[in-house]
Amino acid sequence: MVDFGFTEEQELFRKAVREWCEKNIPIEKIREMDTHGAIPQSLLRSMGEMGLNIMTAPQEHGGTGADWVTACIAAEELGYADVSIALPVLWLVESSWGYVVDRYASEKTRNDVIRPAIKGDAFIGIGSTEAGGGSDVAAFKTTAKKVGNDWILNGEKTYISGTEESKKFGGGYFVIARTSPAPPEASHKGMTGFYVPMNAPGVEINKRYDDMGRMAISTGGFLLKNVKIPDSYRLGDVDKGFYLTMEGFDSARILISSVCTGAARRALDFGMEYIKERKAFGRPIGKFQGIQFEMADDWAHLEALRSLTYRTAWMMDMRYKENKFTALEVTKMIAACKLLAPHLAFDIYKHAMIWLGAYGYTKECPLEMGLRGIMSYCVGAEGATNIQRTVIARELLGRDFIAYK
Repeated sequence: MVDFGFTEEQELFRKAVREWCEKNIPIEKIREMDTHGAIPQSLLRSMGEMGLNIMTAPQEHGGTGADWVTACIAAEELGYADVSIALPVLWLVESSWGYVVDRYASEKTRNDVIRPAIKGDAFIGIGSTEAGGGSDVAAFKTTAKKVGNDWILNGEKTYISGTEESKKFGGGYFVIARTSPAPPEASHKGMTGFYVPMNAPGVEINKRYDDMGRMAISTGGFLLKNVKIPDSYRLGDVDKGFYLTMEGFDSARILISSVCTGAARRALDFGMEYIKERKAFGRPIGKFQGIQFEMADDWAHLEALRSLTYRTAWMMDMRYKENKFTALEVTKMIAACKLLAPHLAFDIYKHAMIWLGAYGYTKECPLEMGLRGIMSYCVGAEGATNIQRTVIARELLGRDFIAYK
């Protein structure tokens, strides 16, 4: 029989994160951040004191050495607390891409950005998407040329989370750039990962987009104009950056699934509380089967997603700790989580808002923040929906059935 449960330590950790959220980000605080479009750095520093920032980094690097199941617990609780998902977005971007940077970084890079970010004194994110596309990583145009012991980077990145935060808090991005010509049969080769600080000469943060949701975290773009960075800021081996990027996307996507799970659970709880109290035709509207059946379906699908997400996080842990699964086996399961989670969460928010009627459509109701925020993951943040389907189909049918080859 499979032992599918959390350890006592993990249950205590969940309780501690929940209490931190209740104290530090009540719904009034979330609305304030959504309205004013900013996350106070004091929250990041408080999360640092809790050991939440880049928590999967090993203790010797300043992290807590948490496993991915435990990281998903934090993601679920943050998603439940911040229905706008802005703070969870900032946290998971740092947690996933900070993990990859730390895993492949030099000690100089760890001292310059990882240890400060863990404390909440810097921001680290992912700078991959370009104006010509986001899903086709191998087609990116940013270049890096080795000159002596330095690299010269040129290119443009767009739709990047946290550009304003990187200016205010300090820090930088994981950036992938082409370092060698790619052979026709393997366009993903010849790319290298770098850590690029946003205060480096030649970096120009050039735009802030007015997003539909998750208003408290910025989305922008930046130019790289002959940006010189030392070889110590190179991440992993030269020309092997594509694989680091895929590892980062996997890390981000499993946390996204947990954030969506927590956010959806909050919407369902909010809706259930309302339909037990709101009356129509002399009885609570929760007695009407049109609402009951939709609610029951939502709960069942959410429980299935939650189980899939935690099982996949466990598979990640087994892969890293015991090499029990291959990277592609785990990637397939992560793609399934990312395929399902945002759309289910969006549907649950939509259903709950409809149960609430006119009140659900106002900013008096917190659910509208969730609908706007979750939509960012439906449209493609950290990987478009059809990319997840492509990954799953590739692993089920084999590489002879990849559509773009």
